[in-house]
Amino acid sequence: MKKPLDGIKILELGNFVAAPFAGKIFAEFGAEVIKVEDPKSGDSLRNWRIMHGDTSLWWYVHARNKKSITLNLREQDGQEAVRELVKEADVLIENFRPGTLEKWEIGYEDLKAINPSIIMTRISGYGQTGPYRNKVGFGSIAESMGGIRYLTGFPDRPPVRVGLAVGDSVAGLYAVIGTLMALRARDTDPLKKGQYVDVALNEAVFSLLEGVLPEYDMKGIVRERTGATLEGIAPSNTYMCADGKYIVIAANSDSIFKRFMNAIGRSDLAESHEFSNNQGRAQQAEYLDQIIEEWTKRHHQKEVQKILDEAGVPVGPIYSIEDIVNDEQFQARDMLEKVTLPDGENVLIPGIVPKLSQTPGSTEWIGPKLGQHNEEILGEKLTVKK
Repeated sequence: MKKPLDGIKILELGNFVAAPFAGKIFAEFGAEVIKVEDPKSGDSLRNWRIMHGDTSLWWYVHARNKKSITLNLREQDGQEAVRELVKEADVLIENFRPGTLEKWEIGYEDLKAINPSIIMTRISGYGQTGPYRNKVGFGSIAESMGGIRYLTGFPDRPPVRVGLAVGDSVAGLYAVIGTLMALRARDTDPLKKGQYVDVALNEAVFSLLEGVLPEYDMKGIVRERTGATLEGIAPSNTYMCADGKYIVIAANSDSIFKRFMNAIGRSDLAESHEFSNNQGRAQQAEYLDQIIEEWTKRHHQKEVQKILDEAGVPVGPIYSIEDIVNDEQFQARDMLEKVTLPDGENVLIPGIVPKLSQTPGSTEWIGPKLGQHNEEILGEKLTVKK
């Protein structure tokens, strides 16, 4: 079955998380993604977190459907190989520090002179311009300076991180969106001119901050950490059940709140003018949370889920990865995909997102060995050190 990005050729010069995350999505939906790695070390993520033999389990997900070639970009023959490969490429995606590729004479202006249609998607800590452009930038720093860590955690404790590389992943998503828009613009341009896409990690995180900026600018309000609650929106919190498990309930629209209160036997609150809109409820959020948790503590988690599902109230348990694996919805949506590792063992990897009805993405192969596709891609036409 034809995939939506069939025929698109992408050179990935990325390392770590952000650019390779974007490359993974392109590869899942049919683009030929040629991943350029250092001949000695490869992508650093090959050795991150939990290992299986000499390869990270994360790697098999992160690099699926990609082709791996090895080039030393610090040497002239590696740089020349990129110039040769870019002649037939649609996109080059990279996440080096700004100025690095220019130093190696494979920056955007260099490559545009070779292929005017090339789209270069550039991910960096702070973007290609501005006073911070030369600073080293990682996702953790972007999450800090982009504002999300200030808001994560409880008000009486230091800020905490989310347990995943959120900053890198959001930047990777913006890289995909920006690249697809640039491809669309190029393909509707009679001259087929390319452009570069500039994604900054800190800006990607900052873009998630909802109304935080206008609230500060107009009202002088600095939004603070609120733990499991949503300040100014009620009721929405995490509640303990009778079996010691936790459940999240988000009954913060007027009609849902009414259904929720009726479901837990508090029709008096459902009909109360005082709680008929969010502003009234938000002013007494702690009072409502106390009433709600008094009810949830009288029921096991599954019973709470059943009662509120039947009442049409948004509710869900807090899942560990074990819970996800055993969940029928994840199973039914093919989100737990079994693949075979090089040593013959089977392992689950996340399924493809999003789901397209006519041209879906798929896993064709898991993350390749270092330099696995040297001969196929480089072959005899390039005299380079592989």
